[in-house]
Amino acid sequence: MRKRGLAYKNLVLGVEFDKYLLEHPEIVDRIPNRSTVVLLPEYDQELYEANLKLAEKRIAKGEKIVFVRIQKLAPLKSRIIRPRIELAESA
Repeated sequence: MRKRGLAYKNLVLGVEFDKYLLEHPEIVDRIPNRSTVVLLPEYDQELYEANLKLAEKRIAKGEKIVFVRIQKLAPLKSRIIRPRIELAESA
C-alpha cells in the first residue's frame, strides 16, 4: 500500500484512540511523558508492520515508545437518535 494510504489509516486510528482516551482517561496515566505512542492494529498486518518498523527506528535512536496493540475496531455507528422521517406533501 502507498504511504498515503497508510497515513490515512493511521489518521483514522489515531482519532479513534483519542476518542478512547476521552472515554477512559485512566489510560493516559499509563503513558509516560515525552514518549511516542505507536498504534499496532492486529487486524491490519500491513499497517502493523509499517508502524512497527517506524517504531524500531525511533527505539534505535533512544526514544521512549509505548505500543498500543489494537485487536479490532467496532463498526462505525451513527450518533443520530430516533430520527423522524417525514414526507413533505404539496398543498
